[in-house]
Formats: sequence, C-alpha cells, structure tokens
Amino acid sequence: MEANNRLLPLWFVRIETGQLKLPRFQRFEAWGAKEVRDLLQAMFRSLPAGALLTLAVGDIEKFVSRPMQGAPAPAEKVNEHLLDGQQRLTALWKSLQDLYDDHTYFVRWETDEEGHRVPNVIGQARWMKNGVRYPLWVDSPLDLYSRGLIPLHLLRPTATGQEINQWCLAATEGDYQKGMTLAQDVNELRQRVATYNIPFLALPVTTPKDVALDVFIKLNTSAVKLTTFDIVVAQVEEATGESLHDIIQKVRATAPGVDRYIAPEDLLLSVAALREDRSPSQASYQKLDFSLLARQWNAIADGIAFMISVLEEEHVFDDARLPTVAVLPVLAALHSDMPKSGDAKGNARALVRAYLWRAFFTDRYTNAAATAALKDFRGLRSALRDGVDRTKIEIFNTTEFPLPTADELVRARWPKSKDILARGILAASLRAGAFDLADGVPVSIAHIKLREYHHLFPDFLLTQDGRMEENESYRALNCALVTWNTNRTISAKEPLKYLRERSERGTLGEDFVRTRLRSHLIPYNAINVGGYATISNLDAREARVRNDFGFFLAQRAARLLPVVHALCDGHEDASSQFSDV
Repeated sequence: MEANNRLLPLWFVRIETGQLKLPRFQRFEAWGAKEVRDLLQAMFRSLPAGALLTLAVGDIEKFVSRPMQGAPAPAEKVNEHLLDGQQRLTALWKSLQDLYDDHTYFVRWETDEEGHRVPNVIGQARWMKNGVRYPLWVDSPLDLYSRGLIPLHLLRPTATGQEINQWCLAATEGDYQKGMTLAQDVNELRQRVATYNIPFLALPVTTPKDVALDVFIKLNTSAVKLTTFDIVVAQVEEATGESLHDIIQKVRATAPGVDRYIAPEDLLLSVAALREDRSPSQASYQKLDFSLLARQWNAIADGIAFMISVLEEEHVFDDARLPTVAVLPVLAALHSDMPKSGDAKGNARALVRAYLWRAFFTDRYTNAAATAALKDFRGLRSALRDGVDRTKIEIFNTTEFPLPTADELVRARWPKSKDILARGILAASLRAGAFDLADGVPVSIAHIKLREYHHLFPDFLLTQDGRMEENESYRALNCALVTWNTNRTISAKEPLKYLRERSERGTLGEDFVRTRLRSHLIPYNAINVGGYATISNLDAREARVRNDFGFFLAQRAARLLPVVHALCDGHEDASSQFSDV
C-alpha cells in the first residue's frame, strides 16, 4: 500500500473524466447536511479530513463500478476505484457543484473571538413548490451579498474569472469598487479550495480481489460506519458479481408495499438466513451462502409478496400498527412450503393465521426474538411438510406462552407505543372491519393513513371529572383508530354523545353507531353511559365516571377475549365471536 497526496482540483478532474469510479457494492450517499457542513468547514480552515483509499485498475476492473453521483458521462477509461472516502469526496463534489436538491452551501467571512477574519460555512435548506425552488433569495446575488454570503459554486475549480466578476458586479448593483473587493474575498476562498490536499492510500493493480475487499471492510473510516448490510453487499458482489442493491430493487418491484413494514435490506437477509436454517440476526448475515442468496432472490421476493398478502388480509397495513416485526421473515420464508391448492392450502393458511395472532397476543417475541423466530419457523415448516401437529411448535405451547387474560387486556397500554399486546388489541379491532365512526368507510391501506388514535372515554373527562392520572386513559381498550372532520378539542362529555357530535353527520342513529362500534369490537351498551353533567356533587361524579370507565374496560375485555382465542386458533370468522348484547 502506497501513501500519496492529491489536491482537490485533481480529484475533481478524475471524477469529471471518469478515471475515478466507485465499486458498485459501495453503499449510496449517507451523509446529512451537518456532516457536509463540518467537512467544508475543515477545508476552508485548512484542517485535515482523513485519507482516502483507492485501488488501481488495470485492463480489467476487478469490481463492477459506477460513477460518482452527479458526475458527467465518462470520457476516459477508469483507472482507479475509490474504496473508502465516498462520503467525503461526494460531499465536496456536490456542494461545490451545487448538486444537492435539499441544500445550498455558502461561505461567510466572520471575525472570531481573537479578532481574526475566518470563513464560516452556512447551509440553507431548499424545497420545491409548484415548480419553483425556494427560498428565492438563495438565487439572488443581491440578497446573498446583503447577508454576506458567497455561494460555493463560485469556488469550484472550474469557475471562470468572468463568471466570478459578473456575479460580484450583480451582487453589488454594478458598483465596481465593491465588486472588486467582493471578488478578492471570493478568490481568497478559491485559493483555499485549490490548495486543499486530500491524501490517499493506494492499493496496487496487483492486489487480489478478495484482499481489496477485506481492506475495504477493515479500513473503512467514514463518519457513518459500515453496517452489517454494507459489508454483506460487498461480500455478495465479490462472491457472485451480483449487486445486492439491484436485487433489493427487484424485490421492491416483485413485492410492492414492503417498505410499509420494514426496510427490504433487513428483511431480505433475515429471510435468507431462515431459509439456510439460521436465526434472522446480524450475526448470521455474514455466514450466509452468498451465491445461494443471489440465486434464490426470486423465491425470496415471492415469499415477501406472500408475507404482505397475509398481513393485508389480516388488516395489518404498516409498521406503525404491526405488533412485532419478528413475524415478517418467518412468513416470507414459509412461502416455498405453502400448498398451492385444495384443503391443504386452506389448512396451511389457518396455521399461518394462528401463528401470526399468537405472536401478537403472547410474549413469545418479547425477548430473544431471532432465536424464537428460527424455532417457530422450523416447527411451522415441519407442520407444512410433514404434518407435524401444531402443538409441537413452541409458540403454540399454551403453558409456556399462554394467551392473555381479561385483566391483562384491561392493563394493556396505548397502542401507539411499541407494545406487542397493545398493538395486538388494535390489530384485532382493525381486522373486524373498523368502519370509520365519522364516514363509515372500512379500514384499508389507503384509509388508514387518514386515521388517528382517539380515546373512547375522552381523556379530559377521565382526568377532570374522573380525577384520574393522565396515563390511566391511555389503554389499548380505550382506543379506536378513526378519522374526524370536526375540530379536535376534547370536552368532558359522555362517550356516546361525544362520538355522535364528532361524527360527520353529527346525529347518527343507534343502529349506525352500534354497527360501527361493533366493527371495532366495541360493545355499544358498555359505552352508552353518561349523565355526568347532572351530578353536582364532585365526589359522586368522580365515582360515577370511574365506575363507568372500569365497567367499559371490563366489558370490552370480556367480549374481546373470545375473538382473541378464535384468531389464535386460526379461525377466519373470528369476529363472529364478539357480542355487544
């Protein structure tokens, strides 16, 4: 390995001509505005930013490559791969070329505490609206001059003197003296860019492919460290010549909607691990047979599509409502063993449904979820392949993983938090149809985006008239996912009156209200309480509110419990077990 120096303009020449490229396995841009600004600040104050790592390229590239983001079409043959330093070099390239969509960067001369004149980097957020890029002042030389800002694109190595002089005169409204003074400030900053040295370590062209890859993994010094996925990307590329990034995009095309539940990068590796009889964990990913993964991505993608179909059928539409992510790779990995037709298909689907809901209503995946997922996958696979009784699968062990009691349902907290049981309760209510209490529209992928978490017994009622602690109202059984078209001010009214007043029509009849509440597994009679305003004695009113709320929670838990058991047994019509009489 050889150490070298190279000025920034020479790095830019190699990017522009295509002599310097990135191995395709390199992750994509990961830096945010803060990291970019900090690097620019270091450059303008002549501070080091660390060494880069390159691999010399001979007649044949060892790795499939891609150009730097924003680089023009290559005009020359590639002779270097950038193994480490992509984030730094990309940040310098894009900021000086003004290629960022969401930010534009500037330098302003300021005075430090010791009275020295120093450059300070400013990043301004940008956005598009109606085809116009805002804020407008960023593109106005006059406005920038009034703020003391010099745009970085004037400091790029290829900027011409004519371009700089024209901008300076426009900024100073044609005042020659001010324009020339401003041009001097610009040129002083340009000199710092032109003389900024970025050292690099160079691996010779004779470096074996596997050694270059190993050096890439071990010497990556980016501010955003390599993840396990980044390392696996490189190893898949080295082992098969396939791009894992390309495979991920193909998975997205085969299984649209996967991003609603989980990053497909994580899911792909977890499914591959289960298919190789390994736990879906970070430790397993680097032990995968990468050539097998590259050959099986179609089957994995089909499995992920199957996973999505199962979740959508059960009305679990996104990660915000998903009780546990541990089920995702298990569902996807099981697809290859699912029967394709007949009674066997129906029985298998019931088994998968029972597994899913037991994961939602037990503490099976509270701890050591990856290990538990592997064991359950093995058991489910044996049941599908060999007809092994479901009771032999660990998650179906009712002694070790019992279903919740009515009291446990009552105690379950607010489902917006990542609590498995709380989200399980919400998921069960959504599966029953969850017709919106305002407009009557059933829950769906599109409609759930309009839904909000609402208290059935208003929080204000419980905390003011019931004198309860605020968190007492935040229970899963006191929650419904609905939309409202009226204002969101919560008043101390009895629940049913409150619901009617906030509905779209405002005066829904009993049959409408009963039907819509039933679709959320909410018992009408238990929530049809009130009359608190007529109770003048505060203690009596508090006791009445407390009793009504406790009665409602107990009634809903008792009515919900048979539905939970039916779901966890795999029944399709589980909501028929609900009674609001």
